[in-house]
Amino acid sequence: MDHHEALMQAGAAGDRRETGRPVPDPRIEELDRLATLLDTRWGIPGTPFSFGIDGAASLIPVVGDGATALISAYIVYRAARLGAPRSVLMHMAANVGLDFAIGSVPVIGTVFDIFFKANKRNVGLLRRHLESSAD
Repeated sequence: MDHHEALMQAGAAGDRRETGRPVPDPRIEELDRLATLLDTRWGIPGTPFSFGIDGAASLIPVVGDGATALISAYIVYRAARLGAPRSVLMHMAANVGLDFAIGSVPVIGTVFDIFFKANKRNVGLLRRHLESSAD
């Protein structure tokens, strides 16, 4: 087994590197990249804050947030296909709903999107579920 195969197998089992960070799980790598694009793609210079397409789209109230909410719903759908339990799916859906509801408010919603990273939170919830079910 080569290094790449070992890394992929370890990720599927939920193993951790020496740093304590999770090994990338091939089942959710695409979702993790999508969440990064939506929530944290660009840093705000001179600050520890970042934003993604979700934050930028919230500049167009309701329409922008509606479009990104549909993409966020895809992450929840994929979590269901990966066997996430109803409690995790409900928590994920609540994150998407909150992001849409508050994100749709002009100005306040844009600021909210910089701080509340619904997609990163949801991928984290899915990752924790997959790691705990692998034990």
